[in-house]
Amino acid sequence: MSKGGPQNSDYFTGDPVDDLGTLSWYHGNLSRHAAEALLLSNGKDGSYLLRNSHKGPSFLALSARAKDSVKHFQVLRRGHCYSFGFNIFPSLRDFVHHFANEPLIGSETGALMVLTCPYPRAVAEPPIYESVRVHTAMQTGRSEKDMLTTVPSFATKEGYLVKQGAIIKNWKTRWFTLNRNELKYFKDKKSEEPIRTLDLTTCSAAQFDYSKKRVNCFCLVFPERTFYLCAQTGTEADEWLTLLQWKLSQIRKYLRQKEVGEGHQM
Repeated sequence: MSKGGPQNSDYFTGDPVDDLGTLSWYHGNLSRHAAEALLLSNGKDGSYLLRNSHKGPSFLALSARAKDSVKHFQVLRRGHCYSFGFNIFPSLRDFVHHFANEPLIGSETGALMVLTCPYPRAVAEPPIYESVRVHTAMQTGRSEKDMLTTVPSFATKEGYLVKQGAIIKNWKTRWFTLNRNELKYFKDKKSEEPIRTLDLTTCSAAQFDYSKKRVNCFCLVFPERTFYLCAQTGTEADEWLTLLQWKLSQIRKYLRQKEVGEGHQM
């Protein structure tokens, strides 16, 4: 593991000497209840964030998700030093460096959790909100440099759609779930195993389709096949297509940024 502090500009957003505002997972005056709602709705087991404590300027609170609950831990700040658990860190860099090792912590209630995913302040949102929750997935590693958002921000959606079969061109109702970069469809809502999982990183287009002479129909174009799907209403079709197109744009944006980054390393 690197002996130095974090070097990546996506992890610190400015001069990282001792400015909490430069830490990407510091949420300022976010309340305890808002932190719980954020981590339970959009985070996952091991997600965590740092925020101000109601106790005063010398105190911070680390909120961490442990399965279906959120635990809160006190962080004491004295000058440039940070005290957390049994450790005292001489600087903000050292404090952050500690969390890149995905520390295991235990609460007084006996709950154990591994802190794996820092939850950032800035999360790209889809262009629709009324039926979408925003999620962020973090790639973790053994150094701060590995703790970057290396995949697009995610939104989820689920519902019934009518799908045309591949060989026999009949139409069947299937339960669809959209999570991260995967679109899965099941026989019905109660089914645990999907019939198929579609990887959106290989999808070249999502668009309305009028060739099937069916209302509220759209298609997803993959190298091996084009999938034709129909929603029950026009509004629902718009929501699915808007979200799918947004995801594809995020994927392309990420791939372009990755190519530029790899080009600079050559």
